[in-house]
Amino acid sequence: MAGRFVASLVILFGITLISFLLTRAVPADPAVAALGQQATPEQLANYRDLHGLDDPLVVQYVHYMQNLLHGDLGVSQQTHNPVMDDLRDFVPATIELALLAMVMATVVGVGFGVLAALYRDRWPDHALRVISLSGISVPVFWLALVLLYLFFYVWGLLPGGGRLDPSVIPPDQITGMYTLDALLQGQWSVFVDAFKHIILPSAVLAAASIGLLTRYTRSAVLDVVDQDYVRAARAQGLSERTIVWSYVMRAAMPSVITVIGLLFASVLTGAVLVENIFAWPGIGRYGYQAATTLDLPAIMGVSIFVALVYLVVNFVVDLLYGVLDPRIRVT
Repeated sequence: MAGRFVASLVILFGITLISFLLTRAVPADPAVAALGQQATPEQLANYRDLHGLDDPLVVQYVHYMQNLLHGDLGVSQQTHNPVMDDLRDFVPATIELALLAMVMATVVGVGFGVLAALYRDRWPDHALRVISLSGISVPVFWLALVLLYLFFYVWGLLPGGGRLDPSVIPPDQITGMYTLDALLQGQWSVFVDAFKHIILPSAVLAAASIGLLTRYTRSAVLDVVDQDYVRAARAQGLSERTIVWSYVMRAAMPSVITVIGLLFASVLTGAVLVENIFAWPGIGRYGYQAATTLDLPAIMGVSIFVALVYLVVNFVVDLLYGVLDPRIRVT
């Protein structure tokens, strides 16, 4: 476990180095991006001197790492706030969105996958494979626009964007996730409004994950369902429900857990289109705006966040392996 932790730190260091070099390799002047085309040469020179942009790359990277170790990611050029403060504001919104999306995807995708495996090569299996393929193939932006048109414009069942209605006061910040904060404070009307706003974007994010989880779960269950110990359990007269949940799923879950972890990391760090379509103030939208304005401190902050997400998710998945199967030892 200690070796895995050290390896994660080395990977994180490598990611900071690569991200730093890539941002410096962009063929544009960050001073012009920050101050605009109308800035005078003196203003541009002062900006470069203030931020050390004329220093050698090695010196710039050393200064950046020194600040990073003290929790200083720099100041965003688009919001004029410390990047760390921006991340505290935007990350909880994306976590809230990704958590609900993965709950939907896990419940539906794993359920569909088990059902398809148990009815292998029969009509439920064929129907669910078509559904899973459709979920993977449908473009995210198209699905988002269709759901917005139906549920918001035509039927008026759900709101079209944002986290809350303009007339609703956000709950006091505890976690930054409006639904959870409203529940913790007993603000039921705020919770209902926040939950209505999160349904559509979460469903769009969950669609592709449902398709992938259905296919992976089906394959994992089929690899187990014909094993000798499963046949022996059936020969002993155990119920099909007991066989599926106590024998088949216990053996199939490690590989499914891997897919769930990777999908969660992907959803958490790749919700750019969904957040922009639904005006969701999350980390994806923040990163997109940072990239379009060449906001180097914000870009670096988002890159480090993405790296941390994948490292933490993989670390947690390794721990879950040992819980699901004690024979697996994480070193």
